[in-house]
Amino acid sequence: MTDYTQYFDEVIQAHVAIEQWLAEERDAAELEHLLMRFSPQFSMVSPLGRVLDFAALNELFLLAGGKKLGFRIELSELCGLALHDTGATVSYREQQTDATGLHSDRRSTVVFEKVDGRILWRHLHETFCKE
Repeated sequence: MTDYTQYFDEVIQAHVAIEQWLAEERDAAELEHLLMRFSPQFSMVSPLGRVLDFAALNELFLLAGGKKLGFRIELSELCGLALHDTGATVSYREQQTDATGLHSDRRSTVVFEKVDGRILWRHLHETFCKE
């Protein structure tokens, strides 16, 4: 049996931090702590196909901090895809809602890398669900 627990825990903990950052006024030091979860070489493909790097992710969080009142993230369907000495690849489903009733549903795949014992987000690919 392959144990993905530490990677699933990171997905959950990161999304709690993201939810708090976006939904509430937070201290700027919390953004720095949040960004420490991501590799400096981080890359992402957004649900609309936009490609982001670490600098773009930083800017996105900086601009959106505290601006999504009532924002909530619900995770499900965590699944381990590949596990190796230097990291793992996992997928999950993410549903987002905010106080206005805006709802999105996406499937995500994340590639994690382990650096000095720390789990870092290296690449994230999100796709909107139509169901």
